[in-house]
Amino acid sequence: MDSLGGAEFAPDMTYLNTSSCGLLPRRSVTAVQALAEANATGRRGVDEESFATVGRARASFARLVSVPAERVAVGGSVAVHVGLIAGSLPAGAEVLVPEGDFASLVNPFAVRGDLKLRFAPLEELAEAVRPGTDLVAFSVVQSADGRVADDEAIRAAAAAHGARTLVDATQAAGWLPLDAGAFDYTVTGAYKYLLCTRGTSFLTVTEEAQESLVPAHAGWITGEELWANTYGPVERLASTARRYDEPMSFLSYEAAERSLALIEEIGVDAIRDHGTALAARFRDGLLALGLDAVPGTTPIVSVLGVADRHEDLRRAKVAVSVRAGYVRASFHLYNSTADVDRALDVLAD
Repeated sequence: MDSLGGAEFAPDMTYLNTSSCGLLPRRSVTAVQALAEANATGRRGVDEESFATVGRARASFARLVSVPAERVAVGGSVAVHVGLIAGSLPAGAEVLVPEGDFASLVNPFAVRGDLKLRFAPLEELAEAVRPGTDLVAFSVVQSADGRVADDEAIRAAAAAHGARTLVDATQAAGWLPLDAGAFDYTVTGAYKYLLCTRGTSFLTVTEEAQESLVPAHAGWITGEELWANTYGPVERLASTARRYDEPMSFLSYEAAERSLALIEEIGVDAIRDHGTALAARFRDGLLALGLDAVPGTTPIVSVLGVADRHEDLRRAKVAVSVRAGYVRASFHLYNSTADVDRALDVLAD
């Protein structure tokens, strides 16, 4: 099975580490280089075209997660988006999260100090929702081992008890079809399966949830009229989720526009089928070697009992990561069966 990326990618190693950081397409690298050069020579600064680029990236992400662009805010990190949501909760609010979920999702609630933070196993999260739960926050695909949450059951349980839902789609967006509008909030770090740079992230907010979400870091860019609020208080905040925009890195969004366009061109379904097929081949190969992997059908494969082989893989120029004691391999559109077989060959030695 060949890769789907064609000439857009040219890794000089066996790169199986998208769950840590995705590879940048060539078109994105070229765009960033051009903008950096324009910045260096004074031809570009903070201008209308920069904001137009951000707008196109926002719209592209919105299409990928099936919500209107008006419900999408842009930013630089998941932790800041989650911090905004955490800061809007009243003292004493109960937040339910899975055990072992990613720190950027959990910690903004923990540091508040006046919230009731409760944990439950991922598989029991829906059953753990109870009267008095205000928010259920979870990653739809777990970072450490690729397990997929039963989001339908969790959403139904939350609705039954009047709780809001927050989904972290960082390990899902780009390969897993998503309906972000089914949740009150979603947060997505775009530098993994969406192939953007660090410093690119998205927040989605339903219209109902927007009524209670305070735009605590609203700056001049969050005004309804963009250039009318550069001094003094913003007279009128944007009526859309743009009121939650963080000051953005234009270089990051220059890349994001091109990277997200590539994901749209290839299609999330095709990327899902490609990545999960490669992961299945890898799981079968591990089984043949007598090695165990966390069960699943995602492009993320966490291997048990081989953390000490990470250095062997690194020396062989096979890029993976070690998370929660597992060796974690992750497959994306630029991978092929040759990559799978190379990693298995190293583990077989």
